[in-house]
Amino acid sequence: MHRLVILFVLACGKPAATSAPRAGDRDAALAAFETVRAVLQHPRCQNCHPAGDAPLQGDDSHPHTQNVQRGPSGNGMPGEECTTCHREANPPDTFGAHTPPGVVKGWHMPGPQLKLVFVGVAPRALCEQVKDPARNGGKDAGALRVHLDDPLVTWAWAPGMGRAAPPISHADFVAAWEKWFAGGAPCP
Repeated sequence: MHRLVILFVLACGKPAATSAPRAGDRDAALAAFETVRAVLQHPRCQNCHPAGDAPLQGDDSHPHTQNVQRGPSGNGMPGEECTTCHREANPPDTFGAHTPPGVVKGWHMPGPQLKLVFVGVAPRALCEQVKDPARNGGKDAGALRVHLDDPLVTWAWAPGMGRAAPPISHADFVAAWEKWFAGGAPCP
């Protein structure tokens, strides 16, 4: 197959032009990004992606109590690691509201060298940051898509008692993400 393409290029003198995404595709992709942005900037996501080194908590995204800090690797400070309180699963509702949630993967934030901030970032800047491997943990489009199924990400849709989930289902979020990338992942 590869030889046929080379022969075709040689015979025609230049490769066939690729078409740019149509305006309707771009508009649909931009609308899909707005859905993605709404989820990324929902408290369930942005609480672990703040501008500073203190995680946020609650539906109002207030600074974490107990002076919790990101730490040198994103797992908290020595002696006060995230997993000290955030265990392997959400506790039963009978434990009451405000009990630290948990996830099987282990609670953590991005490391300090690559914070991947979602809080207060303008839509275009957020879009560019998410797509940029130099600012997103070295992830290309495929690795970003795989990350959407990470247990810490999917936890957002089952956050435990007293916490609001993002405004759409995880399946709809993934569909919007895929539509955005299929349309060329344009930024507003």
